[in-house]
Amino acid sequence: MKNTTALFDFSQKINFKNELLAGFTVAMTMIPESLSFAILAGLSPLTGLYAAFMMGLVTAVFGGRPGMVSGGAGATIVVLIALIKSHGVEYLFATVVLAGIFQLMVGIFKWGKFVRLIPQPVMYGFLNGLAVIIFMAQVEQFKTVNENGITGWLQGTALYVMLGLTLLTVAIVYFFPKITKVVPASLVAILIVFGIVIGFGIHTKTVADIASISGTLPHFHIPDLPFSLETLQIIFPYALVMAGVGLIESLLTLSMVDEITNTKGNANKESVAQGLANMTNGFFGGMGGCAMVAQTLVNLNAGSRARLSGIIASVTILIIILVGAPFIEKIPMAALVGVMMMVAISTFQWVSIRIVNKMPKSDIFVGITVALITIILHNLALAVLVGVVISALVFAWDNARRIRARKYTDENGIKYYQIFGPLFFGSVTTFIDKFDPVNDPDQVVIDFRESRIVDMSAIDALDKLSKKYAEQQKTLHLKHLSEDCRKMLKNAEAVIEVNIQDDPTYKVMPGK
Repeated sequence: MKNTTALFDFSQKINFKNELLAGFTVAMTMIPESLSFAILAGLSPLTGLYAAFMMGLVTAVFGGRPGMVSGGAGATIVVLIALIKSHGVEYLFATVVLAGIFQLMVGIFKWGKFVRLIPQPVMYGFLNGLAVIIFMAQVEQFKTVNENGITGWLQGTALYVMLGLTLLTVAIVYFFPKITKVVPASLVAILIVFGIVIGFGIHTKTVADIASISGTLPHFHIPDLPFSLETLQIIFPYALVMAGVGLIESLLTLSMVDEITNTKGNANKESVAQGLANMTNGFFGGMGGCAMVAQTLVNLNAGSRARLSGIIASVTILIIILVGAPFIEKIPMAALVGVMMMVAISTFQWVSIRIVNKMPKSDIFVGITVALITIILHNLALAVLVGVVISALVFAWDNARRIRARKYTDENGIKYYQIFGPLFFGSVTTFIDKFDPVNDPDQVVIDFRESRIVDMSAIDALDKLSKKYAEQQKTLHLKHLSEDCRKMLKNAEAVIEVNIQDDPTYKVMPGK
């Protein structure tokens, strides 16, 4: 039965049963992933659980998209692994705080809309690279450190047990949804493998072998490091990368939820919430994070459409931290490895392989480049930036080749150049080459009915062309300019010389 009273939005209907069950389900799926990502980064598992609790709670309350779930995500922690290994966990916390400040600024200044500039091939490369990183990181769990501190692969029975339990986990996660989707397959897999290990007394690597997760409420803690310019130089690039990756993943997830629910979220409000959540993480011992695609889909599939499920999931995780540690610490690492391998497999965009022969070669190049940068450098933000730049250059090159001119002379001896295609930095050379100031008549008109003046390079090209005709004692006129083009030329009239032919009866962009 639906209740018309809603949390934070009294016009929205809430199904409390769906929200409650969705919250519990999301919590159970977040725990293994948060543990695995924390262990992957060399952190205490408790750091991952704190992140899941704080990210989930803050974004559920203040976020711009009800139904979306945030937590200690792999996309953000992967970019910080190098920092953690070289400088330690205190620098991690400081970086997370600074990343949160960056994200807060993005929301305040309303820059969230720029995520729309990310092309689809860039997202394919980004997700495929992330999937490879997550998968390869799980292989590291098949290594062990001996008493001399030397790392090596598991041998003999230990290896076979670990491998067998991992494959069993993968099989359960893959096949269980074909039976029912009421209970998360990852949770079922962990419980079954846990039961087998306990029931048969199998000796294998567990969470307790990595670190204890028994904890209390997160407590306020200012990162213990020098407050200096040198410290800022160390954490600044990592914070910038983390903020970028976190917002990219969060805002793309927001767009996905918009499509599924046929409603509209607020990207800038979500950016503010992500920033507040990460700042909270940095001061309360969490590893930070962003929106989580898999958990968001679990939440939506369970029927959640409000903020309540996210709050319930976060509180559930906190209760587990406070009283459920003895149980969690006995979970076999093989179960978490198997779950994370399946997360990696589901993250990989297999459709990008199926359609590779149908995509433009430039898009294939962009996708592969982004994936390789992600895998080799573990720098997801740089990978996305490079992909966007390459895509923009390809777009500019394609449009530069499309500009053309149709020429004719009327009965009065005036020569017309009808321009087709945008005039911008990439097309100005081709544009200028189409004119013949020496042999043209005294009066020349450039018709921009089917063209647009886009940037300063275009304005400069018109100025140079006008001067070439002036040197031949000839006059060049510009006709059919749109209102925005006229305004651009008007603003630049102090540094250029062009004749705009009055045409009061025609406007490309009529005033509203």
